Amino acid sequence: MAPARKPYPSDVSDEEWSLVVPYLVLMREDAEQRHHALRELFNGLRYMIRYGIAWRAMPNDLPPWSAVYQQSRRWMDAGCFEVLASDLRAVLRVASGRRAEPTAAIIDSRTLRSTPESGSR
Repeated sequence: MAPARKPYPSDVSDEEWSLVVPYLVLMREDAEQRHHALRELFNGLRYMIRYGIAWRAMPNDLPPWSAVYQQSRRWMDAGCFEVLASDLRAVLRVASGRRAEPTAAIIDSRTLRSTPESGSR
């Protein structure tokens, strides 16, 4: 369902939403304790990240900052974004003709001293 507000440039598109929603659903959309649409909560998080605002500066036509914050914490605690990023990386690798998982890694073990003020080694 489209929001009953004027969209922000940071709002998730229908195509993006269809890609990310399976990673964000932690309970049924019609769960009794859900007071705000999942997509609107995600739009609130995207707005906050895109414009670098404080949580309490969330615009009034998005869900309350506390609801966006609490749902964002649930997503982060459940590892939703890590799984999404991992799957996207695999899809992009396959699309470019490579294996989904890397077969080699480069490890650099050099240790550099930053400044004398940072303390002893």
